[in-house]
Amino acid sequence: MFGKLELNKIYKGDCIELLKKIPDNSVDLIFADPPYNLQLNGELYRPNQTKVNGVNDDWDKFESKEQYDNFALLWIKECRRVLKDTGGFWVIGTYHNIFRVGKILQDIGFWILNDIIWIKNNPIPNFKGTRFTNAHETLIWAAKSEKSKYTFHYQAMKTSNDDLQMRSDWLIPICNGKQRIKTNGQKAHSTQKPQELLLRIILSTSNPGDIILDPFCGSGTTAAVAKLLGRKYITFDNKQAYIKIAKQRLKQIKPLDKPLLQYKIERKKPKVTVGNLIEKGYVKIGENLYSADKEYKAQVFADASVIYNGEAGSIHKTSAKILQKESYNGWTYWHVQREDKLISIDRFRYDYEKEYLL
Repeated sequence: MFGKLELNKIYKGDCIELLKKIPDNSVDLIFADPPYNLQLNGELYRPNQTKVNGVNDDWDKFESKEQYDNFALLWIKECRRVLKDTGGFWVIGTYHNIFRVGKILQDIGFWILNDIIWIKNNPIPNFKGTRFTNAHETLIWAAKSEKSKYTFHYQAMKTSNDDLQMRSDWLIPICNGKQRIKTNGQKAHSTQKPQELLLRIILSTSNPGDIILDPFCGSGTTAAVAKLLGRKYITFDNKQAYIKIAKQRLKQIKPLDKPLLQYKIERKKPKVTVGNLIEKGYVKIGENLYSADKEYKAQVFADASVIYNGEAGSIHKTSAKILQKESYNGWTYWHVQREDKLISIDRFRYDYEKEYLL
């Protein structure tokens, strides 16, 4: 059990009441796609007089901005309570609501990390010709507090973006074609989000096995992507029709094999010191360390210092001095002689980790 609920389930009911059943500090990542409170006036038609199926659902209607703010405050407070200190919080919206939501986030202690602009390369045109075509939505990514050590796979995102830093403007098509779920030829849900959007969010800010929460399940995109990527999920909706659609969708999802979900490119250096390597005999007291071209060498002493030209220092300070730099990574500079080969001492850190730490 996960508090009073179970993981990998969709629950029917009021999201605020269901959130209260989740334990404090227990969720790794939250993605929320709440009602937008669009305040639409009348129906919208294309120039050929066909009706535009916009967002006119009852769940998106509030009597006033104050009522919407009170609702938002309640569910956001609960989300912050259940979010781990190391967790991440995402919320998406339009100009109708995202600024109100952003203020609430800051007021109750969230620390905003980025606002992401989801640019739709195929938006619905502005048929009346009275405004700019609304071609984007805004996402806010926040940590629980300013001091939170949140998850972010920077290098993986850079790699997926052709070795360029992933920017805060994401060009992703709206949900159309085979991906758009329909019932009797009509959209099953008016605000179904594209799978690509959730893939990027979940891959970049969570880890395999993490718990993903979505307080507004809708057509089940968050749960579907979470399952695909080897994450656990828990999500809510108060409409049985949506829950039925989401459950059918989940049945068709086969999780990816665990080895495929590893962040190979993102792997951090092991927390292993030169002293650790000396203690276990990977590097021997009294032996020489060499630069890759063997032009320079330094002798290893029992206190994990190395001596070069009669001066003692760490592997980092000594290599920096040789290269006449302010600082340098001695792990990649120094090698040891093993039989007829030079081996980087950096490799020994991974050997040590595999044998003693994993």
